[in-house]
This record gives sequence, C-alpha cells and structure tokens, in this order.
Amino acid sequence: MPKQAISVTLNADNLTWLRGRVGATGLRSVSELLDGLVTQARAQGVPGAMRSVVGTIDVDPTDPLMEKADDVVRALFEASLGRPMVLKERGPTYGVRPGRRRTRRG
Repeated sequence: MPKQAISVTLNADNLTWLRGRVGATGLRSVSELLDGLVTQARAQGVPGAMRSVVGTIDVDPTDPLMEKADDVVRALFEASLGRPMVLKERGPTYGVRPGRRRTRRG
C-alpha cells in the first residue's frame, strides 16, 4: 500500500518520547513508528474499547498484602540505575551546510 506524507503537530514531550522509542526499537524514523502505532490501534478494534489488565501483575504469594512492595520496587529501581544507558547525541541543527561547488561557465 502506498504511503502518503502528512503534517503532524505534537507536544514537545510527546515528540521526545517518540524519538526515544524509535531509538529503542531500532526503527528508522518517527514516521515508521507512528505508522506502526496506528496499524496496531486499528487492529485492536473500536477506539476506546476496554482492555483487561488481568494477569499483568504477579503478587508475591508470601506477601499478599504487599507490605514489602516499597522495598522491592526501591531495589529494582536502584538496580536499574546501575545498568549502562545507551544515548545517541545528535549534532547541532544549525550552521552552514556544505553545498555543491558551482563551476564557472564560459
């Protein structure tokens, strides 16, 4: 199916999130990510349909009231801080672009 260019205006935070997702998923562009998100949303059916969260959280059977949950989450957070983080630095978007050299005619 052919693709068509459109213009989309997004909040700066949302654009930053999308760019981060592009880097994390290995996609080529924000456009490719948006196209995938829309395709996924269309496949799920009616907009605003309820989705169940049953089975998405496992409660430790030894702590059914989750009295130790704060300690567990804190430990997971501290462990995640110790992992290396991959960052991509973009060059400045301003400046003079190297152009073609024009040859003199005549």
